[in-house]
Amino acid sequence: MAGSVNNTVDVFVVGGGPAGLALAIAARRRGMSVAVADGAIPPIDKACGEGLMPDGLAALRDLGIGVPSDAGQPFRGIRFVSDGRSAEARFAAGAALGIRRTELHRILIDRAAECGVSMLWQTPVAGLHALGVQLASGFVPARWIVGADGSNSRVRAWAGLDRHEKKAMRFGFRRHYRVAEWTDFMELHWGDDCQIYVTPVGRDEVCLALVSSDSHLRLDSALAQFPDLAVRLRHAEIASTERGAITVSRRLRRVYRGNTALVGDASGGVDAITGEGLCLAFRQASLLADCLADNNLPQYQREHAGLLRRPAMMARLMLMMGRHARLRRRTMQVFQSRPQSFSRMLSMHVGEASARTYLANGISLGWQLLTA
Repeated sequence: MAGSVNNTVDVFVVGGGPAGLALAIAARRRGMSVAVADGAIPPIDKACGEGLMPDGLAALRDLGIGVPSDAGQPFRGIRFVSDGRSAEARFAAGAALGIRRTELHRILIDRAAECGVSMLWQTPVAGLHALGVQLASGFVPARWIVGADGSNSRVRAWAGLDRHEKKAMRFGFRRHYRVAEWTDFMELHWGDDCQIYVTPVGRDEVCLALVSSDSHLRLDSALAQFPDLAVRLRHAEIASTERGAITVSRRLRRVYRGNTALVGDASGGVDAITGEGLCLAFRQASLLADCLADNNLPQYQREHAGLLRRPAMMARLMLMMGRHARLRRRTMQVFQSRPQSFSRMLSMHVGEASARTYLANGISLGWQLLTA
């Protein structure tokens, strides 16, 4: 499945996951020639919650990528479950979509091929040069080089961009179960310093994703903290092997140097608890393609920080709830007794509210917590 590149390309993308393919598609739409190299064989899987929020679907549409609803399972909102309480709210902008990561990757590969992207699978990149990239098969000249090779990015290290202002990591494990559908919501179950996401990805299939600070905690052990969820899954057929990944919260000092830029998890990221990683990568891809076309990477640096601001803020708030049981209980009490508070928080979470509304909602929730 390996390909070849015979001429100079405008953009050479290292990493063929969703972020790299989105950037490749965006760059082709702006008239640039693009090659993508990855050492893996597609479709590429990754342990994740497998939910595309409404803003993530909108970001894909902005890239000219349509995801058919029958590619996964639509869900209408988010439900928090903790300490015997639950709170839920529907998305204002329409349904989200639970979709297997491999299916999403196939859709992106097909769209990239339609756009004329040269894809080099089973082709690891050996190094960078000011004039291009070094492959095992030879040197490929490139005007721009983009690192989309994940949180452990080699491109980031090669380009001298590893310096960061903040970094934290947690551990995620994912498994699929075949079980009768019981909800049209994505559920977030809160435990002691861990969370389990339940995302419907088919009419009879759900994805469970565990995130915690304990590298040894696995789904079977964690489910003991969630008896209601364990009962639902007691007779469910396990539909996939348990797969693990590290979720890294990282803010880099710089996301480009010279003719090399970073996108997706390679460029920093927020904890998986937000469910916003894919949307963030797609927005970054669109922005970076514009900046490459305009020869203006300083603009990418400035606006990249702005794209991170909202999901980073939501990650801090949600992780605080995860660490402090008393705060979580009081917050859930407010959300359950005043459903509009949870609806407003969800609007903030998926970018349906303005910056002014963020501030007003934060002040309102803080007051409600003090008076609950």
